[in-house]
Amino acid sequence: MRIVIKVGTSTLTHPTGWQNIRMVERLCRVISDLKNAGHEIIMVSSGAIGMGVGKLSLSERPKDIPTKQAAAAVGQCELMYTYDKLFSEYHHTVAQILLTASDIDCENRRENFHNTLSRLLELGAIPVINENDTVATDEIVIGDNDTLAAMTAVSVSADLLVLLSDIDGLYTANPRTDSSAKLISHVKEITPEVFALAEGKGSELSTGGMTTKLRAAATCMASGVDMVIANGGNPELLYDIADGKPIGTRFSSK
Repeated sequence: MRIVIKVGTSTLTHPTGWQNIRMVERLCRVISDLKNAGHEIIMVSSGAIGMGVGKLSLSERPKDIPTKQAAAAVGQCELMYTYDKLFSEYHHTVAQILLTASDIDCENRRENFHNTLSRLLELGAIPVINENDTVATDEIVIGDNDTLAAMTAVSVSADLLVLLSDIDGLYTANPRTDSSAKLISHVKEITPEVFALAEGKGSELSTGGMTTKLRAAATCMASGVDMVIANGGNPELLYDIADGKPIGTRFSSK
């Protein structure tokens, strides 16, 4: 299968902003094993700003654009260094692709992105995609990597998009505030009622939330791509997800 895996900031870092070393090592080991099994893997990785917050010893995620860009510049180096080091241990090569909204909106740039991505997969590399936060501004920002992951999955006609987050999936209510909330294992259609289940935002270091994930699901389903929301706190779940087992919430395109 061709699988796009989006990893959220909350999976890659501790609440302090510093890298969650144990979690990243587990994630890279599992993804390497899935690739060894014959799957084509594309990563959409958040975490540049979050890691930059830790490296620069900032007390919180910056709110102004210049400091966000500075944190992204520092954090992206740390992020790719980590991926390169860990995947190399399993004899896999990573490739960095940084995008802005202009690269998606412009037909020529979008085609170049598609061609580069396809060729990287043919060459056996693991593309690691992130929004180019170092140069993006509010006017041209894609906004979140859930959206970017959906765009990527559709662009390369992926079989599956997996969004790894800090929650098990879509619930009937917010499980952090409602103990009676139940996990919804399967969604066949994105309706206004489904959107109404989304509530709140992600962690303090992230930008996404359940609403952005549902929008990503709608984008994927409209183009024939299945999507799963699962908890990134257990990367080994990717094995079961690749095997089609009922993990998290699956949004079926067919």
